[in-house]
Amino acid sequence: QVQLVESGGGLVQDGGSLRLSCAASGLTVSTYAMGWFRQAPGKEREFVAFIRRNGGATEYADSVKGRFTISRDNAKNTVYLQMNSLKPEDTAVYYCGAHSRPWLSSTNERAYAYWGQGTQVTVSS
Repeated sequence: QVQLVESGGGLVQDGGSLRLSCAASGLTVSTYAMGWFRQAPGKEREFVAFIRRNGGATEYADSVKGRFTISRDNAKNTVYLQMNSLKPEDTAVYYCGAHSRPWLSSTNERAYAYWGQGTQVTVSS
C-alpha cells in the first residue's frame, strides 16, 4: 500500500522560509520521479516542482523558480521542498505526488497516481 505523508507546513511571514517533507512508504522515491503541486482556495491544483528519477534533474514553475528547491533523500525515502522568500500568493495546500505515468508531462497532475493528503502553508503579509 502506497502512502505519501506531507509535513512541515504552517504559518510564516512574508519573506520567511519553510521546508516541506514528503515521506513515502510502499514505494521507493529513488525509483520514481516526484513532484510538488499546490492548490489555493478557489483555484485549481497547480504544478510547483519536479525531480526526475535518474540523475535528479529538476523543473520548477516560473512563479517559484529561484525561491523553491526540490530534493530527495533516498536513505530516508523522503522528498523535500525548501521554500524561501515566501510570498502571500504562495499560500495554499501543498501536495506531493509520485509521477507514475511517464507519457504525461510532469506538470500534468494526471501523471501522478499517488498523492499525499497535503499540508497547509499560509504566508501572512
